[in-house]
Amino acid sequence: MKPFQGLKSFLIFFFSTFYIFPVHGQQIAQYNLPQLLKENKLVTASRQQTQILDDPQKQAVSSGGVVWLKDVNFKEGTIEVDLRGKNIFLQSFLGIAFHGTDTTTYEVIYFRPFNFRHADTLRRKWSVQYMSLPEYGYDKLRKDHPLVYENSVTPVPEPDDWFHATIVVKGDRITVYVNHSANPSLEVKKLNALNEGKIGLWTSVSSGDFANLSIAQ
Repeated sequence: MKPFQGLKSFLIFFFSTFYIFPVHGQQIAQYNLPQLLKENKLVTASRQQTQILDDPQKQAVSSGGVVWLKDVNFKEGTIEVDLRGKNIFLQSFLGIAFHGTDTTTYEVIYFRPFNFRHADTLRRKWSVQYMSLPEYGYDKLRKDHPLVYENSVTPVPEPDDWFHATIVVKGDRITVYVNHSANPSLEVKKLNALNEGKIGLWTSVSSGDFANLSIAQ
């Protein structure tokens, strides 16, 4: 292969929307979120809710609501993503929705950054949450199963900083790790029979920032 052809192939590979490579029998897809947005492959009710972030260190977007990845079906595996919320009380909720059929029926793992270092120790235990909508919202789960489907995060990030989330979905179990910790921040049993569907970025109340999304399944 001529040097120019090799360089050209590398650039096509590097700047592509996503690329897939096998690791230990799994296919890992890494997604360039700004490029997905440019190619209309982030499906949202309002395009104005999703914007490319001007961040020289990350290929990131800021989004609001539920934003599905077009033509991506998720069954089980490992989801990796960098997230950044806001340290504003009751104004920042962000995470990953999966096994979605539409904007009302899906599972979600999300974080409340304003609780990460809250002075109230109980509120710190409301930092990461699992929900299965529409039947099992956080209010019902908190009332019927206190501190089962939500927990504090370890290690504890700064509320305004980027942090990394690893979400492992396997069978009827979901496990969440923060900042590559060996100790899970949350371990729960699924609350529905959903085993495949849409996957996407999830926020509530205000926008959140997302980067470095990868899915292994």
